[in-house]
Amino acid sequence: MNAPPTARPVTPLGILSATLDRVAAGIEGLAGVPDEVRDDLRRARELAGGLDPYLERCTTPESPALARLAARTREHDWTRRDPDAVFLEQEMLSGHVEGQALKMLVGATRARRVLEIGLFTGYSALAMAEALPVDGRLVACELDAEVADLARRAFADSPAGGRITVEVGPAADTLAALAAAGEEFDLVFVDADKAGYAAYVTTLLDTGLLAPHGLIAVDNTLLQGGPWLSDAPTVHAAAIAAFNDAVAGDPRVEQVLLPLRDGLTLIRRSG
Repeated sequence: MNAPPTARPVTPLGILSATLDRVAAGIEGLAGVPDEVRDDLRRARELAGGLDPYLERCTTPESPALARLAARTREHDWTRRDPDAVFLEQEMLSGHVEGQALKMLVGATRARRVLEIGLFTGYSALAMAEALPVDGRLVACELDAEVADLARRAFADSPAGGRITVEVGPAADTLAALAAAGEEFDLVFVDADKAGYAAYVTTLLDTGLLAPHGLIAVDNTLLQGGPWLSDAPTVHAAAIAAFNDAVAGDPRVEQVLLPLRDGLTLIRRSG
């Protein structure tokens, strides 16, 4: 059996670290490079390459169920999916540090009802469900039926999995149905199609879906550095840049963009 492919860097820090490694390889053996330049490059590589492992080491370990879910995601052959299906890859996994951050948010906000828009294989959903009270509930929206099935199998392997309900279909339709049913959520995690972010947050703010004290957490708001790099932005990076600008200019909310993994923005109503 072939080993699963190594995850490619998909965060600003990971991309920076890989870039510095390539620069170091490029000047290896070159004459005339000042010693202080080599020392600066060595230190920059240590700073960039060592941060994520240090964060992992200093963060509460993930549960056995989360570790098994992460392993299954890495081992899954994502190349065998229908080419017409939504593109998915192992790098979409939230992972240990972000999972624990979300779990901490559930506990700190004393959330009892959580909504997730964009499930993938379920790591973030299960991490948050582990922090919910026994009678707490998490509703996860997922467009892709295949990946939703992978997540459900992982949830069945965890004592917290029974707190999660997976709704398969377009998230906009699920949100409309939840709002019509009078559902309300203390914490919402948005990690779905980037072009849809603005509409999802608008729906949360304009309906009763977000509790008055509720908190929205939005993933990938740094999107590999695309929103500020001088290179021509990808479609996704342009969508995230527009979303970030819209949130920053919305007088209804206050927000903070945290440099956690690929960016995590926390949003709440002003006042």
